[in-house]
Amino acid sequence: QPTLTQSGGGSVQPGGSLKLSCTASTYISGFCLAWFRQAPEGGKDRLAVASLDRAWRINYARSVEGRATIIRVDANNTLYLQMNNLKPEDAGMYYCAADRANCPRVGTWYSGGRAGMDYWGQGSLVTVSP
Repeated sequence: QPTLTQSGGGSVQPGGSLKLSCTASTYISGFCLAWFRQAPEGGKDRLAVASLDRAWRINYARSVEGRATIIRVDANNTLYLQMNNLKPEDAGMYYCAADRANCPRVGTWYSGGRAGMDYWGQGSLVTVSP
């Protein structure tokens, strides 16, 4: 029953960079880990931005590929999302999530649900504006 605590959100200019963190209260080994983005105007819909499965395979949504890096550090049970060259369309509320069995399909917008993920962080707001 891990608790996920996020930090690192903020405001950046287009082209800027940001690093989000997600620290679990328990060991993260054996979990699929993922980052989601909920657009400010998108209601409950959440885009699966990046995932790192139990075999350490990484996938990125095409909209962020080449600009985002998902990083797992088991020593402190922390998941990071490094985002570079940020665009206005990257703005939104970012959530980390974990599950023992399921991984989201990156690039998919999940409508109003938990995308099969059992554990969620509280969210980190990212704004991208001049």
